[in-house]
Amino acid sequence: MQKIAAILFTFIILTACNDSKKDKKEPIKIGNTTAEMSQEKKTPQQASKENGAIIYTDFCMQCHLGNGKGVPNTFPPLAGSNWLTEKREESIHAVKYGQSGEIEVNGKKYDGVMVPMGLSDKEVADVLNYVMTSWGNTQDKPVTEEEVAKIEK
Repeated sequence: MQKIAAILFTFIILTACNDSKKDKKEPIKIGNTTAEMSQEKKTPQQASKENGAIIYTDFCMQCHLGNGKGVPNTFPPLAGSNWLTEKREESIHAVKYGQSGEIEVNGKKYDGVMVPMGLSDKEVADVLNYVMTSWGNTQDKPVTEEEVAKIEK
């Protein structure tokens, strides 16, 4: 009996030691950004996109959804959106001041209203940097706070 108890005790100790080595946790994801990244030194572009992901969740996701696909015939998609890539100034204007009237996105017409969200120029730049680099979107040049400030109503 003592021999079995000793073997069982040894097995438990070895198993516990092995489990402590496996205690590495997966990083938390916020959009395309991980929490691990936030502990490293971030580039201004990375910081902007990380902030933009939070702003998107708070202000944009209700209509354009978490996957950026929007709602057919109601809210245009941001995922793979030609409007974002071909109409940069109009995109900035829409986020900064809202949007009404007919627009065409990926060959489909939308005629709704997007109310102004009351975001600062920095927040507008951040959320656009997030959107313009998510869901298959790419951009060569990040949106800056100064660029947003130049867009007039």
